[in-house]
Amino acid sequence: MELTSRTLVYTLAAVAAAALLGTLWLWPRLARQRPLPVLGRLGLLAVTQLAVLGVLLLSVNDAYGFYSSWNDLLRPGGAPLALAAAKGPDAAPAGGQLVRPTTEGGLEGVKDVLPAGPPEEVGRVDSVRITGPASGLSDQVFVYLPPEYFNPRYARERFPVLLALAGYPGPSLHLVEGLRLPQTAAELQRTGQLAPTVIVMARPTVAPPRNTECVDVPGGPKAETWFAQDVPAAVRSAYRVGRSADSWGVFGYSTGGSCALRLAMRHPGTFRTAAGMHADYTVPNDRWTDGDLFRGDKDAAQQSDLNWRLKHLPAPRADLLLVSTRAEDDYAATEQFLAEARQVSAAHPELEVDSIVLPDGGHSFESWRRELPATLEWLGDHLAPPPDREPRP
Repeated sequence: MELTSRTLVYTLAAVAAAALLGTLWLWPRLARQRPLPVLGRLGLLAVTQLAVLGVLLLSVNDAYGFYSSWNDLLRPGGAPLALAAAKGPDAAPAGGQLVRPTTEGGLEGVKDVLPAGPPEEVGRVDSVRITGPASGLSDQVFVYLPPEYFNPRYARERFPVLLALAGYPGPSLHLVEGLRLPQTAAELQRTGQLAPTVIVMARPTVAPPRNTECVDVPGGPKAETWFAQDVPAAVRSAYRVGRSADSWGVFGYSTGGSCALRLAMRHPGTFRTAAGMHADYTVPNDRWTDGDLFRGDKDAAQQSDLNWRLKHLPAPRADLLLVSTRAEDDYAATEQFLAEARQVSAAHPELEVDSIVLPDGGHSFESWRRELPATLEWLGDHLAPPPDREPRP
């Protein structure tokens, strides 16, 4: 059973309940003060407490997504996968295969928020593992394919792509279950508000449990390389999707929103369009980033500071959407960034900046689900249809 499987949680909960009942039933029979009865009582207590602790730990991991697989959990030191040293199931696939199916991610436990029906009518969500040669990282992601992807009429067509990023430390499953992204996208496509689009759903926590903020950490994991180079290259190698930046967008909520804006501003040649829902605009220095993510490298820190980039670097060729609420803690920072970005955009029209601000709502899935349809529609309006087609066999 996978680490994120609900079956594992239910099984361990049953073991905990059985251990508790067994303790109540056997305790009187082990009441004597002799070595074996004492050891028996200690064993009962240990099994019961370990089972209960296991249920709690698995539940917390499912909620926050610190580890998406047994390999994530058991990999020594929690270090990112190094392809040159990888020997286990996450090693680089033979023949250079960058994308392969996996049962990781917990998709089997999610039913009611997935499009129900045959793929040619409602689309399909794949669970795959991507291996990145440039960054040396490997992680599980979900890929939503629209119904048109399976329609023979579109057999040679390529599709635009949205890279969706969860918050920290949430798993990619939060985009499916909490944000209900495939369900919302399918409905918007059915009503003509969103063109048929491939959506890649990933987590920013590529080196759990550390928060890399989707940047290349000096001497550490190359998360920015992973998202800007490896993921697009792998998706293009496995799916019929657009090749140009004009047909690629990136968005996310919370940390994922910060990552999305940073990726588009730093890599407009990969992502032309981005939306940040309740994002930050600077990289925080806290315990989740190990205090100083850049290890004292001031230039690297400035390069990842979006406010600094607006003031000191040429405007990127990018379309950005800022999404927030007036009740959100980041609202003042969003207003400041928006005002500065609009000043830059007035002089450099290659940078376009829009905003969606709701009167109320917090840092929660309830708010993000309310904002999602308009965000997706905006993104779809700014994604260019891929001009290229699959070659004839």
